[in-house]
Amino acid sequence: MPLELDCRSLACPAPVLQTKQALERENPALITVLVDNEAARQNVTRFLEHQKFQVSVEKLGSDFHVTGKRPGEAPAPEKAVTEQPEAEHKKIMVMIASDRMGRGDDGLGAKLMVNFLNTLKEMGPALWRLVFVNDGVKMTIEGSEVLPILKGLEGEGVQILVCGTCLNHFNLLDKKKVGETTNMLDIVTAMQLADSVINV
Repeated sequence: MPLELDCRSLACPAPVLQTKQALERENPALITVLVDNEAARQNVTRFLEHQKFQVSVEKLGSDFHVTGKRPGEAPAPEKAVTEQPEAEHKKIMVMIASDRMGRGDDGLGAKLMVNFLNTLKEMGPALWRLVFVNDGVKMTIEGSEVLPILKGLEGEGVQILVCGTCLNHFNLLDKKKVGETTNMLDIVTAMQLADSVINV
């Protein structure tokens, strides 16, 4: 029997958490989640895809109907959006909450951040994920000075996660040019999986 969840008017990460709980509780073959903003649409869509659902989205007025269908007799959903750590490499997650490094002179702080991001590749394969929150999300949008650096890191296999709530807060969701829009569940899960977390 199809399952429908009404997650409209819920703040991140509630739509994803309610979807996760419904999958664990009922294990439906077909689920439709109603959300009312683009960040929630992206987050629920990505979560269902991680759970091996085939996902389609229909926009009705200001609402999105995100429908996930489990193909054939797929296994039960995973307990969370996770990736198993690879044994051969340490996994370092870097969380960036500002477009400046340190406090004091803003111009110097911006230069230091460019230098920091340029130097991250020296971590080699241990650099696993970059997570951008708060003012940090401004570095992932069109016109950002560091966009080529971030695209280069992404091209080398570094996963870049960008906080959807933060993008919405700054009205920048449609200007993001690198990385995946994410939610707090993904961020907390990434912290659990990382061998170490560096906060900038």
